[in-house]
Amino acid sequence: MRTFLFVIPALCLFSTAMQAQDTIADNRRKLQEVVVSATRTEVNRHNVPMTISVVSREELEQSSESNILSGLADWVPGMFVTERGVTGFGLGAGGGGGITLRGVGGSPTTQALMLVNGQPQFMGIMGHHLPDSYVSSDVEKVEVVRGPASILYGSNAMGGVINIITRKQTVEGLHANARVMYGSYNTQKYMGNAGIRKGDFDAFVSLNHDYTDGHRERSAFRITNGYARAGYRLSNHFNVWGDVMLAKNTAHDPGATDDPMFDYTGDILRGMTSLTLQNDFTKSDGAFKLFYNFGDHEINDGYRPGESPLNYRYRSTDYNLGTSLYQTLQPLDGNLITIGLDMMKYGGNARNTFLDPRPDEVIKDTSLYSIAGYLHAQQILFDKLTLSAGLRYEYHKTCGSEWTPQAGLAFRPSETTTIKASVAKGFRNPSIRELFLWAPANPDLQPERMTHYEIAVEQSVLSGRMHVELTGYVADGLNLIQMEGQYPNVKNRNTGAFTNRGMEFAVRWNASESLWLQGHYSYLYMKTPLLYAPKHQFFIAANYRLANWQFSANYRFVDGLYIDAVDDPHPLQETFGTLNARVSFRILNRLSFFIKGENLTDRRYEILRGYPMPGITAFAGATIELGI
Repeated sequence: MRTFLFVIPALCLFSTAMQAQDTIADNRRKLQEVVVSATRTEVNRHNVPMTISVVSREELEQSSESNILSGLADWVPGMFVTERGVTGFGLGAGGGGGITLRGVGGSPTTQALMLVNGQPQFMGIMGHHLPDSYVSSDVEKVEVVRGPASILYGSNAMGGVINIITRKQTVEGLHANARVMYGSYNTQKYMGNAGIRKGDFDAFVSLNHDYTDGHRERSAFRITNGYARAGYRLSNHFNVWGDVMLAKNTAHDPGATDDPMFDYTGDILRGMTSLTLQNDFTKSDGAFKLFYNFGDHEINDGYRPGESPLNYRYRSTDYNLGTSLYQTLQPLDGNLITIGLDMMKYGGNARNTFLDPRPDEVIKDTSLYSIAGYLHAQQILFDKLTLSAGLRYEYHKTCGSEWTPQAGLAFRPSETTTIKASVAKGFRNPSIRELFLWAPANPDLQPERMTHYEIAVEQSVLSGRMHVELTGYVADGLNLIQMEGQYPNVKNRNTGAFTNRGMEFAVRWNASESLWLQGHYSYLYMKTPLLYAPKHQFFIAANYRLANWQFSANYRFVDGLYIDAVDDPHPLQETFGTLNARVSFRILNRLSFFIKGENLTDRRYEILRGYPMPGITAFAGATIELGI
């Protein structure tokens, strides 16, 4: 931290020397400067004390991946996403899509919160997101708060939030896109979307279908995702919009290489719908939101060699419904006050359904609720200093009351330099699974909690064409829920703790109109080893346009990744690097063809123990764009 604090004034002096040149930001950077995840309303990213990464639709589309999470971690320092195959994450012990932010996430991921347009996305029973539900074709951009955001979003936002902001049609007329892709292991991806805007009405719809045989025997995966959104501007001050999202997938899990499984499958249906009434006045804006998430899961836990197939299926239906009301006021110049109220009820039914005439065996049928209010204030002084503070109070049916404070500042000594510092608390209420399901259940569990300290400096140089960010942080977690004892005498208890310290460095350089480079490095020191949280991460990407050709390549290096048994005296770690490349050619501004290769160095590695990742894979496809 001493080294980090020394670097800040050095960068400030560098800023003063370059100030005459740093007056114009490129268009890509301007689009990323406005964020909503920090205050619930649009603000300049430089005026909020926490570090927020913004990943654009263009960056997500470069990977040609359907799923958002497949490429998101490449663009966000300190973020890691687990994977197990060529496409699709699946679920269960061998499922991927687990997220850690600065080492915080949990397994399964309950300490980092997925949001869609600010609404929480997690299974009502299990308490974590389903990673295969979110696709790139629905997305305008993704904002990632790399640190606690519980003051606005409550439980599960302990380590941060990933806020998916969906697309809407903003240009008058009808516009449509379609993409097809085929590649290794009979992997097929089909996508189509269309948007229309006519006067005050707008609508957008997308459909995706993916299939793969998988790179291992018994690892096939199939999914269909659909999304639709429609909105209408009622007046100059009010507009209403609603959306619906559905995802249906079938995943096959072959088990670990040293513990193979047969008939280990999951049939999953996930859905989401919401309705929003927004208001926008000169000195005030806000929204009233209703949301409902639901799922229907049927799991065949399979059998090992020598065993008999199971005569039952695990079946669960779950829901998460709630409302959010918030209003942001600007009573004085430079002042921003957000007042909000959240109410949520979640739960479901878990049971075993037998294949013979026996009645279902109900494991648990229950629900929980929470109600919360929060106040967040921001004040800009002398056009250089932004002070921010807030407090949230939440009451939970099982866990009782929880107070969540946050405070910070952002100082801009020049137009090209921003220095940020913040301290924040994050928390996570125990899930229904941890409280009531199966042998480890403990209804007396209390929330997990974390205190997070952060300091960062952001610097623009070369007339705004290059942006540099350096961040240091300390995170102290306690009350972590861990399972103690030996089966069947096991119990969930609040006995865990961690101290994470780290730094993150990120740079983006628009070298010319044709070439841009981007990269980041993150270092994480963990006093207590945690799963799926690498000590070192390095990523660099380049994109070059030449007439109708576009070339892109990236390299990712991961070191010190714990993939199993962190409580062992010698836990298993993994180190790997992967090289990916993509080439596309555009015809008549409407049709483009592309080819891409992944893991071109044919690196053999595992992220989940016993689940080797594929070697070299290749894909080809075409995209067509239409506008009327």
